[in-house]
This record gives sequence, C-alpha cells and structure tokens, in this order.
Amino acid sequence: MSIDINTPPILRFGAGSVDSIGELLKTLGAERPIVVTDGFLVSTGVAARVADALTAAGLQASVYDGTIPDPTTDSLENGLEAIRAHEADSIVALGGGSPIDTAKALSVLAVRGGHMRELKAPFQFVGPALPVIAVPTTAGTGSEVTQFTIITDSETNEKMLCAGPGYLPKAAVVDFELTVSMPPRLTADTGIDALTHAIEAYVSRKANPISDTYALAAISRIGRYLRRAYRDGGDREAREEMMTAATLAGMAFSNASVALVHGMSRPLGAHFHIAHGMANAMLFAEITAFSVEHAAPRYATCARTLGVATETDSDAAAADALVQELRTLAREVEVPTPATRGIDRAEWHERVPVMAQQALASGSPNNNPRVPTAEEIEQLYAAIYEETSPTAG
Repeated sequence: MSIDINTPPILRFGAGSVDSIGELLKTLGAERPIVVTDGFLVSTGVAARVADALTAAGLQASVYDGTIPDPTTDSLENGLEAIRAHEADSIVALGGGSPIDTAKALSVLAVRGGHMRELKAPFQFVGPALPVIAVPTTAGTGSEVTQFTIITDSETNEKMLCAGPGYLPKAAVVDFELTVSMPPRLTADTGIDALTHAIEAYVSRKANPISDTYALAAISRIGRYLRRAYRDGGDREAREEMMTAATLAGMAFSNASVALVHGMSRPLGAHFHIAHGMANAMLFAEITAFSVEHAAPRYATCARTLGVATETDSDAAAADALVQELRTLAREVEVPTPATRGIDRAEWHERVPVMAQQALASGSPNNNPRVPTAEEIEQLYAAIYEETSPTAG
C-alpha cells in the first residue's frame, strides 16, 4: 500500500525567523500579500512587525484583522472583501488556530468561490488556492502544517472539518519567541491540544510509519516541557521545544488524521464556544480510558514515550498509566470541566444527541481504535459533564 505524506514545502524554524518572512514570500513570487490576523495581535504590535518585514522586502502589504475565535462561514465574508480590495496574491496567516484556519478557508474561496459547506469532509479539496504562509503564535494547533481547516456553518451551527492538500500552507515560519507572552491558561490548553494531536495520530487507524515518527517525537518533548512552559512562560528552552512539538504533532495528525477526541470536541466549540484546545483537554482523559483496551500496545508506547511508564511495565499497566497521567495533568494545569466552565447541566444534556450526531458525521470517530456508536458518544458526553466514567469494554 502506498502512502502520501503531505507537508509544507518550506518549514522555517528559529528565534527571529518571522523577520525573514518578506524574503521568503519573494521567493514564492508574491507581490501583494495580505496578513490575516486578529485584533489582539494588532494591539500587541506583532501584526505591524510582520507587515513592516513585508514592506521592507519591497512587497505591497495589507493587514486584515477581522478574524474571530472559532471562525464561521459568515465571518469569512469580510475577509474575502479585504482580499479582493487589496488584489492579494498571497496570504500570511498570523495567529493561533482560528486566524490560520480562517486564512486557509479564505485562500480557497478567493479562487474557487462557492460556500465552505460544499467542501466539508469527506470531500477532499486539492486546489487551486492562494498561497498561504503560516506564522503560528501559539504552540498547539499545528494548523501551520496541516491540510485541514475548521469552519462553523453559520446556518446550521455545525463545526465543519474541511480537508485536502489544497489547504496545506506553502510555508510555515515557526518562531518560538512569538509564544513567550502566552498566559498559563493558553499555554496549558494549546499544549494539551498538541499532545492530543500526537497521541490520536499514533493510535489512529490511519497511522503510518512516518506519522508515527512525528507523533512520538512530539510526545517526548511535551512530556518534558509542557509543565515547564506552564509554570514559567519565560523559559525559552521550554517554549522552543513546545513550539517544535506542536509543529511535529501537526505533521503527525495531518498525515494520519485525528480520532474520537477531535470528533467530540468540535461540537463543544460550535454549541458552547469553548476554545478548541480547552475542549480537547476536557475530553482527553475519559475518551482515552474508553479507547485504551482496543489498542493497548499503541497507548503503552505513548505512555513510555511521555515518560510515565517504563519498558518493564506491561502494556496494560503502561496504558493505564497514560490515562492516569492525562487526569493528573488536567488537574495540575486546572483544565475546567463543563460545569466549572459555567455550562448549564440541562442545556448540556439537551444538546448531547445532536452533538453526538455531529461528532459521527465528521468522520473522525471512525479513526479511533474503538469506534463508538452514537449511544456511546452520548454516554461519554454525559459522563464528562458529571465527571464519571461510562463502563469501559
């Protein structure tokens, strides 16, 4: 069986690498880039720093800062207008997962037209699209190296997975210095997001030897450096290693797909406006407990690589240690539960059936070692709110 591995043609790492983005764009033949970002990065001066680097390279640059958390199909309209007004020939995606996902969707719609609803999974989009150069400012989503974007349908409130090599950025500029100011909450949520990507890629039914290599390299780094970055945001070594881990994890799941955690987390963002990384963190331990017996050797390898089990532990013991570590990590970095997040119990349970159907429709649960039924997903959602575990089996 042949395997296609898709990564951006250019990956540029290192402190200060963002300042070379103008030169990089020129090598791609760009002349009129538009920076797609958010208001926060404009307020901090990061967007201006990028725009100045583009101008210094002789490019005609513009900035669009209208992206929103959890982008919707409606939110794309102003971005498309900005691209057309500037006559942009390329996009610099600057920010966390939401600005980068927005930029990917805009790059496609600006060329193809139509509606994102036409492109949701299992449809695979192969192009063409405006070239995207992704500059992540968080260490977690890995969106800078993936062939996916997540956009919520404003009419149906479905958080759609849109996939295909046409979404893959032409380059990623991974400058860890952009993450040093991340607060502890964002550090924890994005770090656990990266760990979720890596572990789900490793246990995915679509895993392959190349994605395995990326995933294990990410897991090892996260085990050593996530807590350090959370406790001391100024720890440059920890920040650099977490940024590297996030990108490696992104390459892992881009080429192996994610599984049940992501399938169930997307509806949480759509219905309750929970940030993607936090939603994954809420779900991760219980869904791993649900799945672990169906791929104990794979989960055991994750545990040993993370540093919470040894080679002398049995696979069953190591896999159990992984579940316990995920619960411990969630407590240590204060991941909220749906209840402590302020979500009403009745509203949660009312929406469980439709969330379960949306999770299944995304296709991601089919990649899980234990493929769930709709009823089992409903039980997991209920258990996660009540902080109890459904019967494993």
